[in-house]
Amino acid sequence: MKDYTSLEQPYQLVLPLNVEVQIPKDDPVRLVRCCIGEMNLSTLYQHCHHVNRNQASPAQMLAILTYAYARSIFSTRKIEEACRSNIKFMYILEGKPAPDHAAISRFITKRLRPCIKEIFAQMGELLERLGVVSFQDIFIDGTKIESFASKYKFVWKKSVEKRREKLLAKLPALFAKAETELGIRVSHGKNIRLRHLKRLRRKLRRKILEDDIAFVHGSGKRKTPIQRVYEELDGCIARLKGYVADLHEMRGRSSFAKTDKDATFMRMKEDAMKNGQLKPAYNVQHGSDSEFILWASVGPQTTDTNTLIPFLQEHRRGRRIRKRGELHLHRGQRHEVVHQAHELREKQDTEMEERHRAI
Repeated sequence: MKDYTSLEQPYQLVLPLNVEVQIPKDDPVRLVRCCIGEMNLSTLYQHCHHVNRNQASPAQMLAILTYAYARSIFSTRKIEEACRSNIKFMYILEGKPAPDHAAISRFITKRLRPCIKEIFAQMGELLERLGVVSFQDIFIDGTKIESFASKYKFVWKKSVEKRREKLLAKLPALFAKAETELGIRVSHGKNIRLRHLKRLRRKLRRKILEDDIAFVHGSGKRKTPIQRVYEELDGCIARLKGYVADLHEMRGRSSFAKTDKDATFMRMKEDAMKNGQLKPAYNVQHGSDSEFILWASVGPQTTDTNTLIPFLQEHRRGRRIRKRGELHLHRGQRHEVVHQAHELREKQDTEMEERHRAI
């Protein structure tokens, strides 16, 4: 590790040492810190089993992520850098050391993901208590966001079902071959299941061990009938397992990408090739009121005609979840948050007017 202190000129430390006094009173970081401080984060703390006093608390990590995303900082490494150099992030940390990018990533994937909907619902509850939104009207809009998955590695449901049916049609002949040539019989009824294949394989293994049969490979070597049946059966089991896993991964969809199994192939507005190419993407819907996003959902629907009912059902479940959260706002703190929210809104409107004038 390099040390550049020997190259520096003498530095005189001056007051104030508290970074809080250097942050403007109308900065959004104050509003973020105040709102998250008034939320009931007991569910989040339940997913954080070990909280070190010398490290950032779950509430501080949530405030860091919220403020970073509000400033269009999405990379965990850039968030780590901001925590080390930006006084606004230091203000959230309250003198604690900056978390590294690995800790931030673990917090997002393992701690925040299971309870993000409840936290999102509590934020809507907070806005309703402050009188900013009323939940009387909600305006829904959405878009399709392309995934970073490969466009040429895909799995289609109809194709998988067709290959599975062809495989199942060949299995009776394999069972009959094992019975006629090897004398091994497995009763399976009309439909052959995966368990029947595994039962036949167990009987073949038992016979191989009893007769001490050695498998051979390579050119010029003749395989025994039991080896040929066993290898064909083993390949059928592997293929059938793959088909079952693919159909389970569909979860009601018609396709998915191999490199991002949550993405579904759908038509996008951006079509550079002008041929209606399907791309792996997500259908993102969000509902807003008074310029606040109150709920959002991500689904595999290829068209917007099938998104309204699932969105409303999920929003209703979120409203039930938020009723379990308890928010305690004192009267003075409530007026303070409302005042800061109105000031932030006026500041944003002023910036928007200045941009229109510049254009």
